[in-house]
Amino acid sequence: MNELFVRTFSAIVMMLIAVAAALQGGYYFAVLAAAAATAIYYEWTRLVRGWGAAWYISGFVYALVPALALLWIRDRADHGLALLLWIFVITWATDIGAYFIGRSFGRAKLAPTISPGKTVAGLYGGMAGAAILGGGWALLTDLRLTLLVLAPLFAVAAQGGDLFESWMKRRAGVKDSGSWLPGHGGVFDRLDGLIPVAILTAAAQLAGLA
Repeated sequence: MNELFVRTFSAIVMMLIAVAAALQGGYYFAVLAAAAATAIYYEWTRLVRGWGAAWYISGFVYALVPALALLWIRDRADHGLALLLWIFVITWATDIGAYFIGRSFGRAKLAPTISPGKTVAGLYGGMAGAAILGGGWALLTDLRLTLLVLAPLFAVAAQGGDLFESWMKRRAGVKDSGSWLPGHGGVFDRLDGLIPVAILTAAAQLAGLA
């Protein structure tokens, strides 16, 4: 089966599950967030085996904090549901923009020693996708206008999260963090960009910027 089709189909299914859980909130979203955090930590421990205790501790924090941030945003933040969906939009738009623009126009490598497939054009494509779709969602749902500026900046953070996980995988000598998700690898592979965006959005909300 065509790799792009498998990747696209599984991504759509995961998006629908995430949106449905976000809309329901409460127990449903809490279970999804807890399951994602658990899977990320499990995959993290497989990557850092033999790296020392500090990596296991930091991995627990790295998996837990974004899950708590998402739950807090959904239930406690101003315009919580709209802001939570904005996080999803930013992350997904960054991935999509980086993937297609990078494949179509990518020449200069972004970080060849860490992730040879990522390009400077992909970085700009992700920023543009986040700015357009994230900005559009913010305007449509009456979120703060500061999010128009934060959208491309958080897209950079999302791609930074992707590069960090790529560095971990390269050090561990593996291609993917897991094999749970067809066309995507592991849960950590799929959510590596969401982690910094969730944390930064919660921080922006606490600072009155989101």
